[in-house]
Amino acid sequence: MSGRAWREEAVDVVWSGDWVAERLGVALEGDGELHELLGLALRRNPKRAHLLVSNVLGKHVPQKPSVVYGAGYGLGERVRALLGAEEARRAVVLGYAETATGLGHAVADGLRDAPYLHSTRRPVAGVAQAGGFEEAHSHATSHLLLPEDPELLAGGAEASTLVLVDDEFSTGNTVLNTIRALHETHPRGRYVIVALVDMRSAGDRDRLTAFAAEIGARVDLVTRSSGTVTLPEGVLERGQALVADQEAEQAGRAEETVAGVAPAPVTRVALDWPAEVPDGGRHGFTPAHRAALEAALPGMAERIAGALDSDVRRVLVLGFEELMYAPLRLGTALEAAIGSGAEIRYSTTTRSPVLAVDDPGYAIRTRLVFPAHDDPADGPGDRYAYNVAGAGFDAVVAVVDSTADTPELHAPDGLLARLAAHTGQVLLAVVPSYTPTPVQEPAVLPEPLRGPDFSSYAPEDVGWLLQDLSDTELEAPTEEREEAIQSGGAHYAESLPVEYQPSAEYQALFAAALDASAARIARAVGTVTETVLAERGPRPVLVSLARAGTPVGVLMRHWARHRHGLDLPHYAISIVRGRGIDATALRWLAAHHDPADVVFVDGWTGKGAITRELAAAIEEFEASGGPGGSAGPAGFDPEIAVLADPGGCVRTYGTREDFLIPSACLNSTVSGLISRTVLRADLVGPDDFHGAKFYRELAGSDVSGDFLAAVTARFDEVADQVDAETKELLAADRAPTWEGWAAVERISEEYGIHDVNLVKPGVGETTRVLLRRVPWKILAKRGAGTDLTHIRLLAEQRGVPVEEVDDLPYSCVGLIHPRFTRGATGADGKAVQGA
Repeated sequence: MSGRAWREEAVDVVWSGDWVAERLGVALEGDGELHELLGLALRRNPKRAHLLVSNVLGKHVPQKPSVVYGAGYGLGERVRALLGAEEARRAVVLGYAETATGLGHAVADGLRDAPYLHSTRRPVAGVAQAGGFEEAHSHATSHLLLPEDPELLAGGAEASTLVLVDDEFSTGNTVLNTIRALHETHPRGRYVIVALVDMRSAGDRDRLTAFAAEIGARVDLVTRSSGTVTLPEGVLERGQALVADQEAEQAGRAEETVAGVAPAPVTRVALDWPAEVPDGGRHGFTPAHRAALEAALPGMAERIAGALDSDVRRVLVLGFEELMYAPLRLGTALEAAIGSGAEIRYSTTTRSPVLAVDDPGYAIRTRLVFPAHDDPADGPGDRYAYNVAGAGFDAVVAVVDSTADTPELHAPDGLLARLAAHTGQVLLAVVPSYTPTPVQEPAVLPEPLRGPDFSSYAPEDVGWLLQDLSDTELEAPTEEREEAIQSGGAHYAESLPVEYQPSAEYQALFAAALDASAARIARAVGTVTETVLAERGPRPVLVSLARAGTPVGVLMRHWARHRHGLDLPHYAISIVRGRGIDATALRWLAAHHDPADVVFVDGWTGKGAITRELAAAIEEFEASGGPGGSAGPAGFDPEIAVLADPGGCVRTYGTREDFLIPSACLNSTVSGLISRTVLRADLVGPDDFHGAKFYRELAGSDVSGDFLAAVTARFDEVADQVDAETKELLAADRAPTWEGWAAVERISEEYGIHDVNLVKPGVGETTRVLLRRVPWKILAKRGAGTDLTHIRLLAEQRGVPVEEVDDLPYSCVGLIHPRFTRGATGADGKAVQGA
């Protein structure tokens, strides 16, 4: 569609960037069409506060499907003219998830005969990765390239042109990093970058020229409009403060619904989507697929039109995150089918949290919030639909793929219910998710890592069911990680906190704590080990949950050898809250041991989140058929054994006292110099172990061996007590009480947090809060004594208040800041600096 035709749609006299421009001084300058194409909004992001909101992309702003499709198709025609018909036929088009998946597909259509692929944030079992990358300004999950045809991105002297499509070309970092990564493995002679708008600075433009010369390839740029964004000094901090103020002002407001109107009914529409056509370009979309879809679109549009009420005048076709092209084309076909009978608009849901302000000069007027409904790889989280509420739609046609047609979609707080409160009719159209033929599983599973090559533990003490990511840059500042995690833009397992380096005072405190508590720890180690041997013996396989469980597993192994001459196998495995346990590691265990012998080990329980996570993960693994798929369940027991169970969450424990376990005071330097585990889609494939780093450079501060030696030296003196306590425990009712979970829920409500994940109970979890997260305050049980000396020191270093309370089932509870901003308590990183 021409620029003139689009300008006829832009009838508002107020620019939808005025609100941000006036308050932050952000200036958008460029050609005459730029303000018509773009508005401005604000988001919480530690690297970029502002958001350029496109009026023709169909993501945040509902627009005519023909306008959205025409914008991409027109760019594709320009690329075809640039390349010539023959080279255009050989080109491959690559779009970026999630925002540009539909735009890229429309560009490919404009080239007419080019195959299309888009990056994805949804891992697919059995599909080999052809590449992956991170966005420089985003905390979202990794981009993956998962073509069904491994030759689609092949390079070489005769390689076709690669056309890369994004919605905006701001700095160029993401696109250039993608080209660099692909060029190393699949070099080619020409690249074309396509975007709706080019917003690069002069320096970034020079960088593209230098980059093309560096790789020895021609790099062309095709855009619809160009300009620059001028950001005044301090705009990031001021923007974040403005977002925080607006959110505080909006907090507690009830979501508006259509006055006096009951929620709309939800009707499912059978599309009869052609079986041979993929739902999009996640695994590749060929010209043959395109022809089959074009033939089927009119019939599918007629079925949607027939299900709409006869009196509807304004209809929204709402796509779903990466699923942009299928609903867009259904929208263009619906426009053709209905003609002037109704006004059709198109937009999609998104995972990006953006501030909504109901002002004509702001691009995001309203926001609907609902839980993710496609079991995302980075765990559950909020999703959003913008400018839908209050927009006067008589009907909404929600289009999702079958992977996302889940109970969460239909839940009382799900997307369909949210839509039903703002329109007269909701139609649900489900496009079948395309699943490529799975590749054959590798015959050889990865092998465990052992010291001294990986960890400072003796090689016989633990086999790490992990992959070594020591050479990968994964650390991020504490406040940046916290902001990303709480905003829903990232999962905590995708990065690592900067490793805490203790001050001399703190190291002395650790040594004193170890000396004072070694005997008590030895008793708990002996008691839990004897309980395991009595109930799960005679030769259990210890599998620690890395990393807090690993020192405990090593000590249990030492006890079994010291008292009984047993040489128990011991491994460390990764489990990630919200994502489950490492299934590849479970397959390895099942291939080398009887799963019935496996005993999972952890350091302590807090509120029991990991206990629940483990149970759910094992249940899912067993239900899937275990290591052999259809060969039947493996037989893993999800029961977990812990050193201390102050939360009352398990039945196998050494003690239920909440006392200081010195291994909780430090991070890698008391755990074999191993980081916490990492699960990121571009680093961990479906047949890989989860990852971790070996901090060899911290060997001078390593006290892992000192901790083991101090505790094992007390084994003999506590042996009689262990025998008595074990006998008593085996005869007692040890059923979990979940007392801790109830306390956490109470504290969450009493302190106005309303999120149990931000309440970390017990000495160990509170220590982690002070070392790794952004703490708000510490609740200390009155009279807790020396067990909290290190807690008080860390709190003082980070400027965190300690509040003495009664009726606490734990010695202490750490509260993570519930609404983090850069000025939040503890965000100065003093603990990281060792001040």
